[in-house]
Amino acid sequence: MGKPYSVLVVDDHPLLRRGICQLITSDSDFLLFGETGTGLEALTAVAENEPDIILLDLNMKGMSGLDTLNAMRQEGVTARIVILTVSDAKQDVIRLLRAGADGYLLKDTEPDLLLEQLKKAMLGHRVISEEVEAYLYELKNATDDNTWIENLTPRELQILQELAEGKSNRMISEDLHISEGTVKVHVKNLLRKANAKSRTEMAVRYLNN
Repeated sequence: MGKPYSVLVVDDHPLLRRGICQLITSDSDFLLFGETGTGLEALTAVAENEPDIILLDLNMKGMSGLDTLNAMRQEGVTARIVILTVSDAKQDVIRLLRAGADGYLLKDTEPDLLLEQLKKAMLGHRVISEEVEAYLYELKNATDDNTWIENLTPRELQILQELAEGKSNRMISEDLHISEGTVKVHVKNLLRKANAKSRTEMAVRYLNN
């Protein structure tokens, strides 16, 4: 593997947060981008520079995980955002995936499995804990219209194909010899055209087209 994936850990339990950070740094495929205890701090942390993955707690004091996720997607954050929570409630799973989460993992996940799931998320897969996977069928019928794909420019289509292969903005910029900033603009335009909340949702719809 090339460069390690950078991870931002957002959780309001200091002890748990430290444990997750130690787990992340124990694997050479990852590096710790940072850690924050609130949604507001997380928004500040990604304002200038984005990590590859944001691991986001759902039930936080103040700004909830859902509020934080919505705010990040509105700000055009294109990082993979994976929810890490104790809640296996169906409405939480559906609400967060609809809001643009790239994954939904439960906090009782085995540490090695968690790292494995994060690597899968970076390859463009939607990662869901087995216990809540059954709720996904409720999401399917809401997003079946794929006419947007026909209206893309050749460059956008090229970037969409790269996204579907699970490539990060950095990898796409190297492949296509354009700046990472340019890639980000294209990704934002693609998300708007697809009316999608996350690159994973967009890639899944393109591959199922």
